[in-house]
Amino acid sequence: MTVTLADVAARAQVSPATVSRVLNGNYPVAAATRERVLRAVDELDYVLNGPASSLAAATSDLVGILVNDIADPFFGIMAGAVQSEIGGPGGRAGGERLAVVCNTGGSPERELTYLTLLQRQRAAAVVITGGAIEDAEHAAALTTKLQRLVDAGTRVVLCGRPPAPETGAVALTFDNRGGGRALTEHLLALGHRRIGYIAGPEERTTTRHRLEGHRDALAAAGLPPGTELTLHGPYDRATGHAATIELLRREPALTAVVAANDTVALGACAALRESGRRIPDDVSVAGFDDLPFSVDAVPALTTVRLPLAEAAARAGRIAMGREQAPPGGVATVRGELVVRGSTG
Repeated sequence: MTVTLADVAARAQVSPATVSRVLNGNYPVAAATRERVLRAVDELDYVLNGPASSLAAATSDLVGILVNDIADPFFGIMAGAVQSEIGGPGGRAGGERLAVVCNTGGSPERELTYLTLLQRQRAAAVVITGGAIEDAEHAAALTTKLQRLVDAGTRVVLCGRPPAPETGAVALTFDNRGGGRALTEHLLALGHRRIGYIAGPEERTTTRHRLEGHRDALAAAGLPPGTELTLHGPYDRATGHAATIELLRREPALTAVVAANDTVALGACAALRESGRRIPDDVSVAGFDDLPFSVDAVPALTTVRLPLAEAAARAGRIAMGREQAPPGGVATVRGELVVRGSTG
């Protein structure tokens, strides 16, 4: 049975005209009302332009790219690489497709809202970048949303996050655990034992996997769990700066810092310099991702190079149907340890 605009209005307890205003975005609507309408749209699986929903795989020229923070080079690189691959035959506007970058700001609610909007627009493809949020309720809602998109003919590719089994989405997942272990093994091989770790937000899969790799390396070296020094925070410079000051307060004899990513590592380096420590003579510093500025830091950062552009370009080709999905719909993208001056 086809869901109508009137059905959505009844579920949201508003008028059909209000539903139309929310969906078309051409008239101001109170935020609470808008959220109620979008929730009803989601619950009823309403698709804009009802007659089109009866056409098998009737998709548009729209491609959605979900990122956590477009200002973060990690996500900017991937968004640009995906967009570079979405042109070519298949679109109706001279072979081109329209890329829409959706900035979630790390909000699980916004992630679901954008997917709802892309479903309503019958997007040809959706590429979701970065780690997933570890919350059972959100994971269940996300699984349902991805299944609906795939069932409607949208190609869905996850780039840099774990697979979503039984959704039909293709996953290109980064080996964050292996990279985290390689960094810490490098520091241990240099003789470091008082190692501070600045991890990302606790609810992110990327954070957990990189931290698990760090802990695996410590355990393999025979260091007891109680000797671990770990702090959590956002993936930004301010976190690196504040966390390093706190690590030095807890352990003045600290000899190395592993940062959640290269941006956090820059903050750590600034805090160490302010405290009078020399890098790497007094304290070594390691980052993750090998973002473009890493080689220009002073000293240049030891890090794990993730092939962000290459992986995202592949995600774009798969999303456009120009490259086959990997066997089983899942491929692991491995990083490479890059040793530079910040660890001596």
